[in-house]
Amino acid sequence: MSDFRQKALDYHQYPTPGKISVELTKPADSAKDLALAYSPGVAEPVRAIAEDPDNAYKYTAKGNMVAVISNGTAILGLGNLGPLASKPVMEGKALLFKRFAGLDSIDIEVSHRTTQDFINTVANIADTFGGINLEDIKAPECFEIEQALIEKCNVPVFHDDQHGTAIVTAAGMLNALEIQGKSLKDARIVCMGAGAAAIACMELLIKCGAQREHIYMLDSKGVIHTRREDLNEYKALFANNTDKRTLEEVIEGADLFLGVSGPDLLAPEALKLMAEKPIVFACSNPDPEIKPELAQATRDDIILGTGRSDYPNQVNNVLCFPFMFRGALDVRATAINDEMKIAAVEAIRQLAKEEVPDAVKKAAGIDELTFGPDYIIPKPMDPRLCQRVARAVAEAAVASGVAKIPLPDNYMKD
Repeated sequence: MSDFRQKALDYHQYPTPGKISVELTKPADSAKDLALAYSPGVAEPVRAIAEDPDNAYKYTAKGNMVAVISNGTAILGLGNLGPLASKPVMEGKALLFKRFAGLDSIDIEVSHRTTQDFINTVANIADTFGGINLEDIKAPECFEIEQALIEKCNVPVFHDDQHGTAIVTAAGMLNALEIQGKSLKDARIVCMGAGAAAIACMELLIKCGAQREHIYMLDSKGVIHTRREDLNEYKALFANNTDKRTLEEVIEGADLFLGVSGPDLLAPEALKLMAEKPIVFACSNPDPEIKPELAQATRDDIILGTGRSDYPNQVNNVLCFPFMFRGALDVRATAINDEMKIAAVEAIRQLAKEEVPDAVKKAAGIDELTFGPDYIIPKPMDPRLCQRVARAVAEAAVASGVAKIPLPDNYMKD
């Protein structure tokens, strides 16, 4: 057993199994306290909520509570290992919600026979929470599940593997394009991978200005093109009318490469075919589509991002999802829409252009961080993320009409 594996197991087992617990927010030390906490005092908020369901935000923890829900069909890079095996990941997500955004969170692992069973289960419990974070659900079912739950639920539903990845990727790519002197509208894009993250990333880039006809997407069978008959409805959106069939053919002259597929799938020979000043996000984790050292040795004009924390420009969802929900819950948003996602993209990318506090550099173990090829997205430990992203998301929710209350006075102000 490796030393790191044992450390990881010990971390999860000791001194108490798991990563989350429940804490009390009210006194419970006397008979008077208990009379208020439970019978007979609890009857008063019950009556108030029965009269007006919005009173649940006033008298319960609903407004600061997110459910992290999975069926374990796509756990990290490990695949379909079932609901119970996903529990450490979901507890980890709950830990991140609390650590970075002060949101209480509980993990829920769902066993089901059909996709509709899963949808019904989540929809039936959704009102318990202020928001629903879906996690580690395989494609294409994840698309159907999220859309159905958005339609059924009165609280925001967000599949982080899709949209969190897309938001952070878009922020980093837009900044990289700016540094390289290129525009998203004109960029030729190659996407290696056609799962939930890949499709969401491309859709959000299109909403930010990319041209669909400039995007070439590949799955395990090669280029997704209009003459293939094995495409689901989500891949079909990216079927390109082209005679090109291989990575080498579509990557020639490309400006952007996004890898959300598997290790070592981008060969140096293919990288050499890209346009001048290429941008490569090799996000397969832990082993990227091309090793960063090899990419840098192949192209000295490259801007590179990965999913790893031990290299510059980590594409990390924690830059986004805690603050998406913080902003959404604070204005009681009923959904997380495109306006809110794009607002998050802009907030993240603008923060990377500001002077970095010494405490962030110290936490990152780096002496200097300045906007440029090795720093295109903020570091996860930057405390300004919550303030900037949550406020941008909350403002967008209000402006787009999905917020149920106005922005609180002085919300997330400096």
